[in-house]
Amino acid sequence: MQGGVVLGGLALSACKPSVGVTHPKTIEAAVAAVWRPPYDRARDRYRHPVESLKFWGLKPGQTVVEFWPGAGWYTDIVAPFVATTGGKYYAVGLQNEDAEGRTLAEAFRNRVRARAKFYGKVNFTAFGPTSGPVAPAGSADLVLFLRNLHNWMAAGLAEKAFRDAFAALKPGGVLGIEEHRADPAAVPDVLAASGYVPQAYVVQLGQEAGFTLAAASEINANPKDHHDHPFGVWTLPPVRRSSPIGQPPDPKFDHAPYDAIGESDRMTLKFVKPAAPHA
Repeated sequence: MQGGVVLGGLALSACKPSVGVTHPKTIEAAVAAVWRPPYDRARDRYRHPVESLKFWGLKPGQTVVEFWPGAGWYTDIVAPFVATTGGKYYAVGLQNEDAEGRTLAEAFRNRVRARAKFYGKVNFTAFGPTSGPVAPAGSADLVLFLRNLHNWMAAGLAEKAFRDAFAALKPGGVLGIEEHRADPAAVPDVLAASGYVPQAYVVQLGQEAGFTLAAASEINANPKDHHDHPFGVWTLPPVRRSSPIGQPPDPKFDHAPYDAIGESDRMTLKFVKPAAPHA
């Protein structure tokens, strides 16, 4: 995976859930939950989980499908909220995992096991080149693509991701997207080699799959990000890459200017599956 996955914050022995924690009935309570490790909490200022989830319309009792949850940053928030309020959560993992994918998948499963009391039942499905439905057709209220679209573009899976999301959603259901946003003046790259994706292209993909763009937000924008970094978006936190993929970190690399930027400039989009036409 091009994402340069960071497994920080997954030392479960250092962030075990506290006993007697009240199950979260609001998004704010889920974000403030004690089982979220300090490493993840420190990123709230860049990812704005309360504002983002409200923008996408997360509500009690919904069925939520998260594609490629990675290390589980958003799972720690969404799964407990969904379980407490009577909904369902689907974790759509990688199909045909490579070595890095297997490591990440095992870390995620460990996270789920360690938080079973709070997560409730997690429904595991998969997404990949030949995967089937990610959830029962027409069952989901909310599907989430969270900083993964660049990986699917590189693998030729972007169109399939939108189609699979569309199939899983109820009429009127929402597809929420957070993704690294390319400079609109840059030459479009269909492989997203830098990790940055043109917002216009994402809108096009959504519309071609049958979605309507309901809203775009600047919640996760970062005007400090000039989008031009030696190792793509992964030069920035939280990955902080200092050398090409496959090479050891460069101890002489100066991270300071990139740390000063913070995390990437991101688009935050809300697509809606149109209501079924009247008979």
